[in-house]
Amino acid sequence: MAKEPTTPDDAGKAARDSKRRVRTGVAVGIGSAAIVAALLYANRGRKGDQGRD
Repeated sequence: MAKEPTTPDDAGKAARDSKRRVRTGVAVGIGSAAIVAALLYANRGRKGDQGRD
């Protein structure tokens, strides 16, 4: 389990760390979505090209 903050300074630090983790998670999610969108965009013209030589 997580350590409980014992002083107000520890509580403030825990809140900042929590906000930082949320921001990091949001940034990773947005980055992942951007990569998926770029891959989908790059491959969108290849459906009809498979049977042609």
